[in-house]
Amino acid sequence: MTKVLILGANGRIARIVEQRLLAETDVQLTLVLRNAGRLLVTSPERETVIQGDVSDSQLLDTVMPNQDIVYANLAGNMALLAQTIITSMNRNHVPHLIWVTGSGLYHETPNPFGAWVEQVVGHAAKNDTRHAARIIESSDIPATIIRAAYMTDDTKIDYELTYKGERFKGTMISRASIADLIMKIIAEPTAYENTSLGIAQPGTDNMLPQVKLMAQHR
Repeated sequence: MTKVLILGANGRIARIVEQRLLAETDVQLTLVLRNAGRLLVTSPERETVIQGDVSDSQLLDTVMPNQDIVYANLAGNMALLAQTIITSMNRNHVPHLIWVTGSGLYHETPNPFGAWVEQVVGHAAKNDTRHAARIIESSDIPATIIRAAYMTDDTKIDYELTYKGERFKGTMISRASIADLIMKIIAEPTAYENTSLGIAQPGTDNMLPQVKLMAQHR
């Protein structure tokens, strides 16, 4: 039985992944978040909830043993988090990491969308995510980095992928679509080892005005 450790389990994508894994697979879940009271456990025989800070290396070393996949759905000091997770995975011989972040890691997102993302997120924060990606990509851990366009709560699953070295396509993507990709990676992690995948909804390349409106009303 596959064991998946979800770090940042209260995130909106993480909650979709959690519910789909429970409904569609026999995966065993360990869910780590800052406030355990935020999660409603529906399958106690398959879900273990741990309250704590992912930057705590001792905490990670208690939850990491015997996991098959780590899925990180995090915000904060991303380089620090990436290094802490990678170190614990190496120490505990965990074979695959799924890391969700935003577009623009390699300056691959064309303007004007790329420039808007850099401005909204902030240059320092974007450089932190780039540093985190370099830590992951230079490690010995087989990993899949997901670079997402602007995220929406649309329930529609519709996406196309681009690879590292390719121009990023699109401006928006549903969290349901990102969760669907994560489901595929969990089902067949070796098919996605050491890849960095851009994800966006097809046909949204020129929709920055709509994205800006959504961002204003978020």
